[in-house]
Amino acid sequence: MPSTIDFDEVIERRGTNCSKWDKMESLYGVPVDDGIAMWVADMDFRPPQAVSKALAEALEHDIYGYCGTDLPMSEALAGWMERRHNWQVHPKWVKHTYGLVNALALCMQAYSEKGDGVIVFSPVYHAFGRIIQDNERRLVESELVTRDGRYFMDLDALEAQLTGNEKLVFFCSPHNPGGRVWSEAELAALGDFCIKHDLILISDEVHHDLVYPGASHIVAPLAMPNALDRLVVLAATSKTFNLAGCMTGHAVISDDNLRAKFTAAYHAAAISVNRFGLCTATAAYNHGDEWLDELLVYLAENGRIFEEGISSIPGVTVMPLEATYLTWVDFAGTGMSFEEFNGRVVKAGVAANAGSTFGAGGETFLRFNLGTRRALVKEAVARIKDAFADIQ
Repeated sequence: MPSTIDFDEVIERRGTNCSKWDKMESLYGVPVDDGIAMWVADMDFRPPQAVSKALAEALEHDIYGYCGTDLPMSEALAGWMERRHNWQVHPKWVKHTYGLVNALALCMQAYSEKGDGVIVFSPVYHAFGRIIQDNERRLVESELVTRDGRYFMDLDALEAQLTGNEKLVFFCSPHNPGGRVWSEAELAALGDFCIKHDLILISDEVHHDLVYPGASHIVAPLAMPNALDRLVVLAATSKTFNLAGCMTGHAVISDDNLRAKFTAAYHAAAISVNRFGLCTATAAYNHGDEWLDELLVYLAENGRIFEEGISSIPGVTVMPLEATYLTWVDFAGTGMSFEEFNGRVVKAGVAANAGSTFGAGGETFLRFNLGTRRALVKEAVARIKDAFADIQ
C-alpha cells in the first residue's frame, strides 16, 4: 500500500536552533549551507499528525500551568506496550523523567554509591560513559565481539573482569550504534548473569519500536521473568516519533522495592512532568501506529540504499541494520587512520559521529543517521563514494 505520509518533504531545519544542523560546522567542520547532517540521533520528519494536533490544542488554550496528573501518559504507554510489544504494564509502575539520560542518572543515584562499578557493553551509546563518570561511578567496559558481522556479548570475559564492587549494568536494547536486536536466549543469559552477580539491570529500550523485518525485539521482562526484582526498563517517544526535544522518558519498574528506591531519588531531584511532553507522548502512543508502520518501510529502504552504496567501497563494512535508524560503518579494511577516513567524509560534506566516542571497539567506525529524506541519503552515498574513489 502506498504511503500516505510524505517523508520526502523538504523541511528546512537550518537556523531553527537545531542541534543536528546548526552545530555541525562548529563540531565537525562541515559547512551548514551545503553539508549533510548525519550525526545526532533525531530525524528530519514531522511527527504523527495527531501529535501536532494535540500540541496545537494545548497552545490554543493559552495557559501553561502545572499538570494535574500524568496518568493519561502512563495509560497511553501501557496501551502501546501491550499492542506493540505484548507486555502488560501497570500504570503505577511508571515514573516519567526528563528524557532517558536523566533516568540513567537517577538509577545510579538510587541503586549505587560513588566509586561503584557500572557495566556497559561497548561500543555503546556515548551518553552511558559520560553520565557514569559525571556521577563519579567507575566505568566498566565489556567489549562486544564480532561474529559474522554482528555484535555479541562475551559474558565469560566480563565475569573475569569483575572486581566485586559492580552494582549496575547499563544495557542498550536494541543496540546503539550497532543496530543489533538481541535474541531471547541472549537476554535470558544476561538476566541470569545479573542474578548470579547481584547486579541491577537498566535496559534502555528507546529504539525498540524501530525494528525491521527479519528481526524481533523482545522487551527484557518477557525474556528474563526471574530477574524482575533487579530490572528497570527505559522507554520514550523521542526516537520512535522524533520528539527528542520534548525531553520526556519513562522508567518502568514492576518490582515494588526497586521502584521505591527509584522514587526516592526521583523526589530528591524534584522531577515533575513537562506539560508539553505529556501532551505529545500521550498523543503519539494513542494514535501513532500507522505513522510508525509507514516510517519503518521508509527507513528500511534508506538503510538498503546506504548499505549497498557504502559497502561497495573497498575495505569499508556496514554492520547489518536490524533496528534503529543509525548505521555503523567500519573503515578498518581501508588501512587508513581515523584522521584520514574521517577527514575524507568531512571533506565530502557529511557530518557523522566518531566511533571512538562510543567507547572501546569503536575506534575504526563512524555512525551515520539515516533518519532523513531519501534524496539526502542518496546524495551522502554519492559524496562518500566519490571521496574514496581513488581506492575503488
